[in-house]
Amino acid sequence: MMRTGIFLSYASGFREAADQVVELEKCGVDLALVAEAYSYDAISQLGYLAAKTSTIELGTGVVPIYTRTPTLLAMTAAGVDYVSDGRFRLGIGTSGPQVVEGFHGVPFDAPLGRTREVVEICRQVWRRDKVEFDGKYYQVPLPSEGPNARGTGLGKPLKLINHPVRERIPITIAALGPQNVKLTAEIAEGWQPVFFYPEKADDVWGDALRAGTAKRDPALGPLDVMVSASLAIGDDVEDRLGWAKPQLALYIGGMGARGKNFYHNLATRYGFGEVADHIQDLYLAGKKEEAIAAVPDDLVRNVSLVGPAGFVKERLAAYAEAGVTTMLVHPLATDDRESVRFCEELVAMAN
Repeated sequence: MMRTGIFLSYASGFREAADQVVELEKCGVDLALVAEAYSYDAISQLGYLAAKTSTIELGTGVVPIYTRTPTLLAMTAAGVDYVSDGRFRLGIGTSGPQVVEGFHGVPFDAPLGRTREVVEICRQVWRRDKVEFDGKYYQVPLPSEGPNARGTGLGKPLKLINHPVRERIPITIAALGPQNVKLTAEIAEGWQPVFFYPEKADDVWGDALRAGTAKRDPALGPLDVMVSASLAIGDDVEDRLGWAKPQLALYIGGMGARGKNFYHNLATRYGFGEVADHIQDLYLAGKKEEAIAAVPDDLVRNVSLVGPAGFVKERLAAYAEAGVTTMLVHPLATDDRESVRFCEELVAMAN
């Protein structure tokens, strides 16, 4: 059995998307995630969803670790968990320099070290420990003496006033690079990769996952591998492959500078290096439509669930064989009714 989830668009139409989540909850979809890019924040929208729903799990997919202090992340997660009656999971990630430095104006540095420290501090807060942390990147309270001295000396350790619904809110980390994936398998409840190609996943991430799992605390339970994919089910949906290409072109070509693009690196490791270079050249030259056209159908097909029901069921089996436990989908639908139908069919297959 595989869990199913839905991604909400962060670009527009949130209220309509929220109404759709209500319908998806009725047909058995397990999880709804709200992304946070340089759009509306994810948390306010999740509070709205918490009031509109009653059983579906809610989460961030994902919030950048750089844009909130670790204690604010923990407070926020505990707050959403409270208003949703224990249905929240905190999805975090590093985002990238373009957003972190370009939009938020904070340095993009030490992603691995900061991620580990953020997770440790969040769990202190949720246990209602007095927060005392002397890390390399975060110090709470701020020290007034020593090599990291920045404070006034007036700060004192505090613990969260409220009693959280849960002292262990699940944490999912969006990770692509081997060291980040290794860290995720060690410390997090869930892992959220993007553009997951089941048949090539072990070659790309297997060693990192095994190394991290070897250091994993058994109390965390098995790692929830939460994979996103475009979804369209039917005998006449082949054209929907083209609908998924703009996102792939954007990420492979435009999400990061040349030589500093995680998604370009992933496509290269999948064996699409020359194509990825071409897409990036076109995208960075401002030729976005040509970059989209350059995305090969074969790449889209292998990282998506698009095709007749029999084909989608086979692909689901391939994902399960690769260790996927939760499928997070972006329906490529003409309207809300078709979107719900695709998800209903997926839930039936996954069960």
